[in-house]
Amino acid sequence: MRGGWDGHQPVEATDLFIPFLEENGFTVRIEDSPAVYADAEYMATVDLILQCNTMSTIERPQFEGLRAAIEAGTGMAGWHGGIADSYRNESDYLTLIGGQFGCHPGKHPDERTGEQSDNYVPYTVNMLPAAAEHPITRGIEDFDLVTEQYWVLSDDYIDVLATTTQKVREWDPWHREVTSPAIWTRQWGQGRIFVSTPGHRVEVLEDPNVRTIIERGLLWAAR
Repeated sequence: MRGGWDGHQPVEATDLFIPFLEENGFTVRIEDSPAVYADAEYMATVDLILQCNTMSTIERPQFEGLRAAIEAGTGMAGWHGGIADSYRNESDYLTLIGGQFGCHPGKHPDERTGEQSDNYVPYTVNMLPAAAEHPITRGIEDFDLVTEQYWVLSDDYIDVLATTTQKVREWDPWHREVTSPAIWTRQWGQGRIFVSTPGHRVEVLEDPNVRTIIERGLLWAAR
């Protein structure tokens, strides 16, 4: 299910993973709105929802259909704002996912030009001990990116596999480092949810570590 803000390249980004899903036995149906979530009969047949829909809205019956499907065993997976900044109008959606995009601190104000790249900063994705044997992250070490670094508001019902730490820079108003989840999973009813905060655009998704983690996350979340 793809749509929302074009800056996250929802079509190009999801097209990157459709061949992988088909190679692994999935039949892929593409939707451009969460309206399909309200179709209970169809949702009962869905093994995996890959959602890439940023800064959009969801109607209450659509959300309730999504939540009911996950509780019954449908998996859900996504990356970046396509799952962690999808429906700010629905607080129950934020609770379902377990983490919400708060901000992505950018470059020094003097270096900004008004482009998306104003928010591209170098940072490290730090793998936690739990990641060493998890099927999504096994064999992957800490890695570096230059892209948006998500400051995430989250709860402790998520199972965090990797984190990232916002440093304190001379122009920042916060006074100590802030560590946020970067990769996590969540159990909801019979369903599994997978989230990767790296994934701003196709070039980030093509990073070997990011792509491997997402591909494994899709398979892990599926019914």
